[in-house]
Amino acid sequence: MGAAALKRPRGKLLGRHPLGIAFVTPYVIFLAAIFAYPLGFSVYMALHDYFFAAPGATVDRPWVGFQNYVDVIQDPTFQRSLFNVFEFMIINVPATVFLSLVLAYALNSKMRGLSFFRGAYYAPYVTASVAIVTVWLFMFGETGLVNTVLGSLAPDPSWLINRYWAMPMIAVFVTWKQLGFFILLYLAALQNVPKERYEAADVDGASTVQKFWSVTVPGVRPATTLVIILATITGMNLFTEPYLLTNGGGPNGASVTPVFYMYQKGVEQGQAGYAAAIGMILLVITLGIALVQRRVLERD
Repeated sequence: MGAAALKRPRGKLLGRHPLGIAFVTPYVIFLAAIFAYPLGFSVYMALHDYFFAAPGATVDRPWVGFQNYVDVIQDPTFQRSLFNVFEFMIINVPATVFLSLVLAYALNSKMRGLSFFRGAYYAPYVTASVAIVTVWLFMFGETGLVNTVLGSLAPDPSWLINRYWAMPMIAVFVTWKQLGFFILLYLAALQNVPKERYEAADVDGASTVQKFWSVTVPGVRPATTLVIILATITGMNLFTEPYLLTNGGGPNGASVTPVFYMYQKGVEQGQAGYAAAIGMILLVITLGIALVQRRVLERD
């Protein structure tokens, strides 16, 4: 009896297959190295007047408590960056959900050239951003292809250097570039929608549009939740596209994002404590939005 009692805790700790611990351990170590330690160190930096100095230099990094957080929240540039990223998501998230679902629904049907279209939609996602940005700069430049085609209908709108058009154009670019990934998510979800539901809809005389709204949309609802959350996280972490398309948040801060502002403060100006506070605030905002989205979308 005593020996059995001693074995129970070990069984609960290691499970029925202790070898699994050996396989999981490297990942746990890897996760701690790339996530847990940087997160903890970011919390530490945000609570200090921490700045980068030359190697070997003696510097004083005093404790400042929550002063960095207060300064960030009151910073007009940070407030503007939040407004910009929310403007981005208002365009990007609905467009991503709608277009990826509609295209996935079309690509899930039997049609000629199906493999070609699936590859074509996925190609921008796996193509280097620098290469695609070069093409977009050629298309939407002052003398670009789009302005040439539009002609007098849009006399020099200066898409990427206009403070009203810069962020919407970035939202369109990101939506197009990442559409292939979200189409794959919906394609996988569509495989799990029971065919009996479509057959029942056919018996009831439902049209293609009616079947889409009454069968497909409810059937892929878990995937929709995932797509919305992933698109939101992508928007909150937006950096590469504004950096490449608008030369770093231009014009006049119209496309600056929190992550880009964090890069400016931490890397370009060396204010690591201030940048860490931006990162922690951004983490809380992103997590809060994701939790609200899950609560609303999964309330049933």
